[in-house]
Amino acid sequence: MQTRVESTPLSPAAIPASTATPADTPSSEGTQFSVLGGISVAHMLNDMIQSLILAIYPILKHDFQLNFAQVGLITLTYQLTASMLQPLVGMVTDKRPMPYSLPVGMGFTLCGLLLLAVAPDFTILLLAAGLVGIGSSVFHPESSRVARMASGGRHGLAQSLFQVGGNVGSALGPLLAAWIIVRNGRGSVAWFSLVALLAIVVLLQVGRWYSRHHVAHSHSASKHLGVMALSRNQIIGALTILGLLIFSKYFYLASLSSYYTFYLIHKFGVSVQGAQVHLFVFLFAVAAGSLIGGPVGDRIGRKWVIWVSILGVAPFTLLLPHANLMWTGVLTVIIGLVLSSAFSAILVYAQELIPGRVGMISGMFFGLAFGMGGIGAAVLGGLADVHGIEYVYRLCAYLPLMGLITVFLPNLERPVRGH
Repeated sequence: MQTRVESTPLSPAAIPASTATPADTPSSEGTQFSVLGGISVAHMLNDMIQSLILAIYPILKHDFQLNFAQVGLITLTYQLTASMLQPLVGMVTDKRPMPYSLPVGMGFTLCGLLLLAVAPDFTILLLAAGLVGIGSSVFHPESSRVARMASGGRHGLAQSLFQVGGNVGSALGPLLAAWIIVRNGRGSVAWFSLVALLAIVVLLQVGRWYSRHHVAHSHSASKHLGVMALSRNQIIGALTILGLLIFSKYFYLASLSSYYTFYLIHKFGVSVQGAQVHLFVFLFAVAAGSLIGGPVGDRIGRKWVIWVSILGVAPFTLLLPHANLMWTGVLTVIIGLVLSSAFSAILVYAQELIPGRVGMISGMFFGLAFGMGGIGAAVLGGLADVHGIEYVYRLCAYLPLMGLITVFLPNLERPVRGH
């Protein structure tokens, strides 16, 4: 049974002392799996499009004669565009929900995709990456809000279902790139505009449900999972720790998502298509792992999931730089499975620190994730140019040890065992 427990806000200015918005209210109809399925499919299509940029890096590097630092700058442009705008989008939609902003955001992604297919130079390539980032900045905070609205109180499960769609899409991108774009050239990226159009259709349907749900529950009483009352300093400290854990997770993931193909080609002489298949396997493991963290966190508490998923991956990251090709594949699958279970738990934990600010928190943490991934790609690309790609993997192997700071997170939730 859920009970309402008062929570201390950050400050009267930043967090008005009001009841939660309807977006925080579990649906009286229970978990809306059809809505969660729709938003997960849209997330899959969105992130599949975005992952094409990462997957065709070897093609872009060849076509535009790029160095590793320039490759990292493409990721930085995309990630920072998304990360800077997402918290702002979240704060605006906390006050004024915009159900039909979802298909509009996908329209930006569609424009970026078409521009990527015909970009004549590196500057236009960066512009295309920036448009895709703007699409992400609109899509992720509002989609996360929809997932929470449709959760029926099972917030971890809902966020995991939402996340798994994105991760499946990220895994499919390299595979489709290997089958279609590598064979037919960069211009064939334009064919994926049909995927963006399908996503817009799905998001229009989700937007209709969002609009009706918001109106129907505009006067509902707020309900939250039971949480401890925390002081302002405790909340700020917890958010800081979560931010550092996001840094650790996404800096490490940047080394794999942006440079794994180059690492395999350089160290083991794998073909471009073979390296993209390896990247698909890793990203598919990330997708599978993302489905675990949310529902497990609903039952045993999110702090334990965060602890195990980040610190627990350290032995495998430390072994990776010394493994042969077969064991490299095995270790990256384990790393993907374990490390990816963290984000849903981190996001829901943060949402429950500051009830009533789902959009702001979602935008902040999605934005931080994108930003850390982008900065990581740029920094690691520069290191690869100077020291070599293998040095990057030896250095990044130590990042998951930052999971030790999870011990300082307060035991925020009472586990929910009734679902």
